[in-house]
Amino acid sequence: MLIDRRGLAAAALAVALAGLVAAGPARAADKVAVGALRFVSSGGIFLALERGYFAAEGIEVELKFFEAAQPIAVAVVSGDVQFGVTGLTAGAYNLAAKGGLVVVAAQGAEKKGVVGNQLVVSNEAYAKGLTSPDKLAGASAAISQVGSTFHYQFGQIAAAKGFDLAKIALKPLQSLPNMVAAVKTGQVDAAILPPHLAGPLAARGEAKVIVPLSDIADYQFGGLFTSPALIASNRALVERFVRAYQKGLKDYDAALMRTADGKRVADEAATKAATEIGKYVYPSDAAPDAAKKVIGSAPYCEPTGKLDLANIEAQIAWYKAEKLVDASVEAKKFVDTSFAK
Repeated sequence: MLIDRRGLAAAALAVALAGLVAAGPARAADKVAVGALRFVSSGGIFLALERGYFAAEGIEVELKFFEAAQPIAVAVVSGDVQFGVTGLTAGAYNLAAKGGLVVVAAQGAEKKGVVGNQLVVSNEAYAKGLTSPDKLAGASAAISQVGSTFHYQFGQIAAAKGFDLAKIALKPLQSLPNMVAAVKTGQVDAAILPPHLAGPLAARGEAKVIVPLSDIADYQFGGLFTSPALIASNRALVERFVRAYQKGLKDYDAALMRTADGKRVADEAATKAATEIGKYVYPSDAAPDAAKKVIGSAPYCEPTGKLDLANIEAQIAWYKAEKLVDASVEAKKFVDTSFAK
């Protein structure tokens, strides 16, 4: 059989040209701003950014850091950021119920056996006998804001230990740095702090760590959320963002949730991931120091990003009982489990 080389060449050229026409010009990356705290629990976002998972999905991410969770929710509603990853607060639930937010994936959680947020007391309060969570009745405690995740966790302690939350004098101080300063200087008796802040505080002898909150109760305290408008106008972008985030969560879990002899594994994979996260959580620390802190304080994050709807509903029920969210708030109206499965 005689092969017509000129015909083959012409055909190959036609296929190549057709491919170029179909591909068209290179698509510009979608630019999004993400509101976050400098918390290890946001490690899924940091790893997805560092490892190019967002870039692979055609997304250019700008991180904007805040000092408390509630302002991030407000920033998503106002359009200052397109995504927020932080604690789920009463304020966020109220905004979501009014059509301002949709929760699309999980972030950090308290899980039995994994150290997450910790109850910290001042040295002075500890010396006077505040040595366990059941002794909090009559004490003062710092929280970021009324309705914050810290407020909710003090409620969990009170319920678990059988006393009225009103017996703790809660002091809303608006930011994590203010909370740390207050417990360090004895302006308050106690605070609940994320492990990356509680650990170093105790290591410096500036306060005492009493108990991890994961010993008190399970709690999905964090989430990834966006605006209903973005989902309506560009659902594909939200899907791509969540997909990249899930890859970061998977890497976070594989690198940082391993233990041996009761201690976190600090091998090459863990150190690499911790170094990448540490540059955001501890920007002023040397990389090895930051990595060590991250490995020692990484809280649990659901590796698939799947939301625990029942737990969120339990949170909302508590906030309703405390009259911090409206009675009409229903999780199913703004928690969208279709993105992270």
